[in-house]
Amino acid sequence: MTAPAIYEHFRATDAGIPDGIYRVVGRDDGRVTLLRVGDPDGRRVHTGEVVTVEAATVATLAPAENPDGNEPLAANVVSAVTMGYWSLRAFAQGVVTNPVPAAVAALFLLAGIVGDRFVTLPDVVFSVLAIVGGVGLAYAGSGRL
Repeated sequence: MTAPAIYEHFRATDAGIPDGIYRVVGRDDGRVTLLRVGDPDGRRVHTGEVVTVEAATVATLAPAENPDGNEPLAANVVSAVTMGYWSLRAFAQGVVTNPVPAAVAALFLLAGIVGDRFVTLPDVVFSVLAIVGGVGLAYAGSGRL
């Protein structure tokens, strides 16, 4: 038997390992390393459970679908909103931690956005100011300073 390809999925029921769906994450010398990614019902789980079995054991397992795509829509929306909140919170903390660079970048951004109302300069100057200000503000908020 040839070893299964990395990222293939198998369903274990009576193979001496806990029931569920497993993803192939490694293989060498007749052994295969599997990561448990689904429960027996095919729903995605995040257990971190890794098992190493003989390639002959994998031959007894049934192929399975990747369980990553079956998360409910409501869970995806909640996850996106939660990630947005934490991203904004981390950005705000980065700005608070680096107030001087953030203020300078915000001034550049503001000058690029509304500066043409007060000063007559070529449009490219305001575009460059807006870009430099936006990138600078993102950099200041990233916490990498």
